[in-house]
Amino acid sequence: MSDVLSLSLAEALEGLKNKDFSARELAETHVKAAEAINPALNCFTVIDGDRAIEMASASDARIAKGEAGLLEGAPLAIKDLYAVQGVNTEACSNILKGFKPEYESTVTQKLWDQGAVFLGKTNMDEFAMGSSNETSAHGPVINPWRKTGSDENLVPGGSSGGAASALAAGVSYGSTGTDTGGSIRQPAAFTGLVGVKPTYGRCSRWGIVAFASSLDHPGPFAKTVKDSAILTQAMSGYDPKDSTSYPGEVPNWIEAVGQSVKGLRIGVPKEYSVDGMPEDIAKLWAQGVDWLKAAGCEIVDVSLPMTKYALPAYYIIAPAEASSNLARYDGMRYGVRVEGEDLADTYEKTRAAGFGAEVQRRVLMGTYVLSAGYYDAYYVRALKVRRKILEDFNNAFTQVDALLTPTTPSAAFGIGAKANASPLEMYLNDIFTVTANIAGVPAMSVPAGLDKDGLPLGLQIITKALDEATMFKVGAALEDAAGFTAKPQAWWA
Repeated sequence: MSDVLSLSLAEALEGLKNKDFSARELAETHVKAAEAINPALNCFTVIDGDRAIEMASASDARIAKGEAGLLEGAPLAIKDLYAVQGVNTEACSNILKGFKPEYESTVTQKLWDQGAVFLGKTNMDEFAMGSSNETSAHGPVINPWRKTGSDENLVPGGSSGGAASALAAGVSYGSTGTDTGGSIRQPAAFTGLVGVKPTYGRCSRWGIVAFASSLDHPGPFAKTVKDSAILTQAMSGYDPKDSTSYPGEVPNWIEAVGQSVKGLRIGVPKEYSVDGMPEDIAKLWAQGVDWLKAAGCEIVDVSLPMTKYALPAYYIIAPAEASSNLARYDGMRYGVRVEGEDLADTYEKTRAAGFGAEVQRRVLMGTYVLSAGYYDAYYVRALKVRRKILEDFNNAFTQVDALLTPTTPSAAFGIGAKANASPLEMYLNDIFTVTANIAGVPAMSVPAGLDKDGLPLGLQIITKALDEATMFKVGAALEDAAGFTAKPQAWWA
């Protein structure tokens, strides 16, 4: 049964439908594989074998009755930011240690309603604050990929690194992530996966631990573009519990995969050609342009002049919202509590012990920019820049149907490689991805090639708000042209 691990989600669902194997067999195989890889990759915080087998048995019963849902019997891994009822949901932070919610997040409930099987919770940067998955209270996640001829451990990207690492190692048919500044697309690029950030509001944020509420986007990791469309379809939909949830119907994005892109206008923004871009990434970007041109697309040079201000604006808005969202964690009702001499001292000691260094840094940054005397100079100005960035996209999408850019400024780097660098160097990993979060428009990363060291690289497709159909259509065309089939060597086996 171990060969079922190499199947795509669509292939596994077809196999279940044809009774080539049972959902219980899939669950048992995936649980065993997850337990085998976790000591080496540290990608799971919880592996719930009993629940997986129970849910899979229920799936088998529904399949037998002809009542299968869209994801019936498929084992999925869930980022530790999503509340799963009765399962530790800690955002990989000591301050939430041992917290077991009595409720289910809207997105995971939608997945279970469609028959998905819960495999476990995945490791992540603490409170989703990081670009390398090195800030987790559970320790860093290891990328299953390695440079050719090297045994150096690499980061999987962050913050959703555990979800990406588990899927890239073949231990699930999909996984959930959240993308606040690139935390799905960047790990997807680092691990040779498809990563999708839908339009803001497509997927409910209810029951997901908040980082920056106006920037947080739930979305999936998948092995293929078709798989990503299936997962996005299942995760999306209006939720009255989330005031920012989009009330419109969810289109059939699965049908968009494989449709012709002939006649589409693809924009190439000049601002994404940054100084010091590695030659491998520049070549792949140019190759991507050629692939889409060969598929019948018209290539158009466009300008997004406010792009250079996106990262500074993001690192004002996101910490400001984080400082507000994280104010609720005080050790009084759940999680870690450190007793002090009085209530104020208890609060201080609890938060000092519970939050890691990166979270503390961002909370302090956010508190500073929201403080009297600085609010107008920083936060209000950043919101004005945000509006200008959205106007850039709106203007571009009057000329083109989609934008094509690199996903990341580099391939995966070594664990600890940037430990002694300025935090700014780590933040620059999000330079190509943050704009889509600021504007709230859909974006995806598609694996398109390997660099000179044999590491995966991704290309990013961005479309106008609510036009995921075009994004999936262009993504599938790129996937077909790239023919990316490379897999990491199973050095952990």
